[in-house]
Formats: sequence, C-alpha cells, structure tokens
Amino acid sequence: MLRRTSSTSSNRTPKRLLRTLCACLLTACQFATPLQAHAQLLPGMGDGEMTASTERHLGDQIARELYRDPDYIDDPVLVEYVEDIWQRLLAAARLRGELTPELDERFAWTVMLGRDRSINAFALPGGYLGLHLGLISVTGSRDELATVLGHELSHVTQRHISRIMAKQSRQMPLLLAGMILGMIAAGKSRSGDAGQAVLMGSQAAFAQSQLSFSRDMEREADRIGFGVMTQAGYAPQGAAAMFEKLQYAARLNDNGSYPYLRSHPLNNERIADMQGRYQFRPGSGIAMPLAMDHAMIAARARVLVRPGVDVLRLWIDAASSGEFARSSPAQQAGTLYAAALAANELRDARSARALVQRLVARTGEDARAARLARLLSAEIELSADAPAKAATLLDAQAKDRPEMLLAAQAAAATRQPGSMVASLRDWVASHPRDATAWRMLGRLYGAQSDTLRAIRADAEANVAVLDYPGARDRFKAAQEFIHRGGAPIDHYEASIVDTRARAIDVLVREQAAEPPLK
Repeated sequence: MLRRTSSTSSNRTPKRLLRTLCACLLTACQFATPLQAHAQLLPGMGDGEMTASTERHLGDQIARELYRDPDYIDDPVLVEYVEDIWQRLLAAARLRGELTPELDERFAWTVMLGRDRSINAFALPGGYLGLHLGLISVTGSRDELATVLGHELSHVTQRHISRIMAKQSRQMPLLLAGMILGMIAAGKSRSGDAGQAVLMGSQAAFAQSQLSFSRDMEREADRIGFGVMTQAGYAPQGAAAMFEKLQYAARLNDNGSYPYLRSHPLNNERIADMQGRYQFRPGSGIAMPLAMDHAMIAARARVLVRPGVDVLRLWIDAASSGEFARSSPAQQAGTLYAAALAANELRDARSARALVQRLVARTGEDARAARLARLLSAEIELSADAPAKAATLLDAQAKDRPEMLLAAQAAAATRQPGSMVASLRDWVASHPRDATAWRMLGRLYGAQSDTLRAIRADAEANVAVLDYPGARDRFKAAQEFIHRGGAPIDHYEASIVDTRARAIDVLVREQAAEPPLK
C-alpha cells in the first residue's frame, strides 16, 4: 500500500539520486513553448526532430554524471529482475514495429536504478531510463512494474523527448542537461542552495510548474505501452492495478513522495481509457495473486533505500509479529526477506542467519523464491566474513549475473580466483558495459598477481560508466607498467592496452570539446 510521508524542508533534504529528474526533464524543454502549445496535436515523427545520434550523445552526457552519483546503485539481484522485464518489453516493441532498427542500434536501452524511496521512473534522452527503488518496492507484481517500464519505453520509441526539443532553440539540449544536473546538485546540498541558480528567474519557475509530457504524449505512451506490455506476455490486470495505485497517490495531493505524478499527470480521461482497455481483455477479471519471488524483490528494494536503523529494526520485529502468522505464504516470504536483509545491513550476522534459514524453509516449494533465498544466504555469509561457507551455497559455473558475481566475490576473498576468472572474462566479452563485472574481474586478476590485466580491467570499468579521463589514466598506468619491465608481459595483452589507450584518447578529446553541462 502506498503511504503518505511527511515532507522535509530544503535544509534537511537527504541525498537522493535523480529526485526531480522526472519533474524537470521535459519541463526544461518547455521554456520557450507557449502554454497553448500543450493542447496542440503531436508533431509528426521526423518533423525536424533531432537525430538519433544527437539524442544519444546528449543522453550519454547526462548518464556520465548520474553514474558518478553515490545514490546510483548496481544491485545484481534487482538489476537482473528489472532487466528480464526490460528485455521482454524491448523484444515486444521490436515485434510490434515500435522499436525501429535505427533506434535499436543507436540508443543505449539502459535502465539505471536509484537508491531513492520516492515513487518515480523517467525516460532520458538516448534510451536511458531511470527507476527508483521506491517504485519497485510498491509494485505487487512483475506486471505492474512492466506497466511503468512499458510506458517509459514508449516515450522513447515515439521520440517524445526529441519531438518536444524540436520546437526549441538549438541551445535547448544543453539547457535541459544543465537543469537536470542542477536539480541533482540542489538535492545533495544541505542548504539547497547548490544548483538553485539553475531554477532561478520567473521563466524557469514557470517552466518547473508545467507538465513534463503533454496530454497527447501521455495518451500515446499509455496506448502503446499497454500494447507492448501485453504483447510481452504481462497481464493487463497489472496495468489496472498500477493505475489504481497512482490514482490513490494522486488523491494524497502529492506531497513530494510521488514525483512520477508531476511529470506523468493522471486525469480521469487517462484512467478511464486504461480501465477500458483492461476490461475488454480476455481473462481481465481474474485476480492476480502475489508471487513469492516478487514479494522478495519488493522487500529488497525497500531495505536497500537505507530507511534508517529504526525502520530496519521494525522490519526485523515484523518477522515475529502476530500479523506475520496471519499473512499469506508470499507475504511471509517478503517479510522474512526484508528482516534477514535488514539484520545483515545492521551487521547482526546471528539474526540474519536465523531469519534467512526461516526464509529458506518458507520458499522451498517455489524455485524462483528458493534461488533468491539461497543468494541472500550467500550474501549474508560474505558479509559475516565467511566466504568459504558462502562458496558452498553458490555454483561457480553459474551463468546468471547475481550468482556469478557472488561466487567471484567468494573466490577473491578465499584467494582462489582461478575458478571464476574464465567465467567473468567470458561475461565481460559479451557485456562490455558491465562496470561491476569488470571491477570484480580486476579483483580476481589482482588475487592472481596479474597486475597488467587487473589495471586494464579497472580501465574498462571506467569506460563502461563513460568516465573516459579516468579510463585514460588507468590505461596509461598499464602502459607504464609494461615499459618498466621486471615482470613477464603478455604481448597480446600489451597490444590490447595500446589499442584501447589510443581509442580512449580520441574519446577524451571529443569529451573535452563538448560544451559544459554545468
């Protein structure tokens, strides 16, 4: 259930990744747009819109800054869950013809998670999407989450960002990016002064109060997003349930906990339209039970937003409450997962182990849930400095990302990296933008005293998060290591380092020539 939370003053604003990105993203594009333009029909596809490569370039500039934010989170378990939904939606969009081959090739199609409890998701230029853990935590099914992701995907495939920017001056993309980064800076400042200059002036204040997407664009994203999510195999009930939650949130008058509603405003027409689509679908009257694995994923999202010690202790206590005994098996699994992870966050290994054992027993008959419980058990053992015990819970030959990274962490901690090097090397070969995997591979190489490969892996991790100057520094360090000699050098690896160093030098020069965003 969505709960209303008290608002905080600007001088006590906590650090939050992308708190107001959704609210400011397209309002920035409307600085020069007359108010009556919102009621006009959508411009046609291709009517003067920016090219796909230009939009991707702008998205990369923004994403580069967001990767540096401490509230950006690459949690393998949550990322895997979201990515599975995301890839199914992309496949459906291709099948329906919504995702063209050009956009498919040129855009990033990357979902970035933010450690923020607010109910928020947003599309960025170039195929980047942001998703707050707070939104994951309130969804009751994969289908509800697919509704939001499908809607945001449709904003991108229909080029809504580009179509609004096409109405503006050539300076608008930089103004947009600068405003986004200014809002992030304001969210990080205790006083709220940092970044506020970006929003100063009557024109900016007016723009901030306007709706990010036009009503026509919202209806289009609703219609196409619904088609994409149902084409992907997700239940239409999920769309109806998600709209009901957002409608309930809207009735709370949005005190700041639901920024999604400010940039994606609900109105009676949109709600009625979605309910109509839902009601005429086959099987729409069938209730959707809470899936055990989704209850556990939502619980993980709630804990990882770092709600505070008192809240973590309440979740631990909930696992022994009278309400727990009256809950459904799926709800019990979610409660136990939150309690075990909360105890682990509090470094209470004894309680975490006891709670996760109860979770293992509860999830024994559900394969997906049992896997999540086993991975959490391994995570708890690693946190308790028991990597050998964690290794016994993991399959070193696993090809799924969460288990592979946990197994690699255990291998590095036990100084037995050999079993995991090949698996991670193969993984980054097919997933070169996985910075976390590159850094873990670097740790394994370091444990093998393979210094050159360890430095190169660290450099590639910087490339993956678009930190080209940082990558250049690490490649230079690798070249200096080669030139110093004194250790056997793999000449094939050395040639790769030289080739990559030259390529990154080009990217650094291109980045230096870009107009600054802030």
